[in-house]
Amino acid sequence: MADTIKVLLVDDHQVVRRGLRTFLEVQDDIEVVGEAADGTEGVALAGELQPDVILMDVKMPGMDGVEALRRLRELDHRARVLVVTSFTEQRTVIPALRAGAAGYVYKDIDPDALAGAIRSVHAGHVLLQPEVAGALLSQEEGVSGAGRAGSLTDREREVLGLIADGRANREIARALVLSEKTVKTHVSNILMKLDLADRTQAALWAVRHGLSG
Repeated sequence: MADTIKVLLVDDHQVVRRGLRTFLEVQDDIEVVGEAADGTEGVALAGELQPDVILMDVKMPGMDGVEALRRLRELDHRARVLVVTSFTEQRTVIPALRAGAAGYVYKDIDPDALAGAIRSVHAGHVLLQPEVAGALLSQEEGVSGAGRAGSLTDREREVLGLIADGRANREIARALVLSEKTVKTHVSNILMKLDLADRTQAALWAVRHGLSG
């Protein structure tokens, strides 16, 4: 199936991986392509299997989830990473988001909600709980991108506002009557001008500066 979402599971608990696989394998549009027990193996398999979405635990022996996220970013891997954690503390979740995660869910999430979360991040959306988004905004205040709003063109501001609204490139292209290639170029320019690493940071920057819908 052309639209199947390829998923890689990275968790040091075999029973968790087995449970995730058992549920996800009954989804028509999701395929589990591999499993890894730590960050090192996860990064290696990501390069080998080219998944669309990686479900990543945070606390693992050896290379943990945050370091794995940093390595994936350094390698410019295209996969969207959804953190699946049992930790609710912001000091655990926020470093993962700053390292490039597209969002996070808790391990006790309803199975159907998990499938929805996978589809959402695959579509380019960012999944943040309000309290964590607020904490990230507070930490980022006055940091990357501050004072650079004037460097954005009107079109880039429009694109940034739609990113903040959780729109994927395809949706942005449709809304602004542009090609997806043009939208990707705008996104790249936005990240470069604001000195931001990814769409998550761009969305937070837009919220902080009043560019979201």
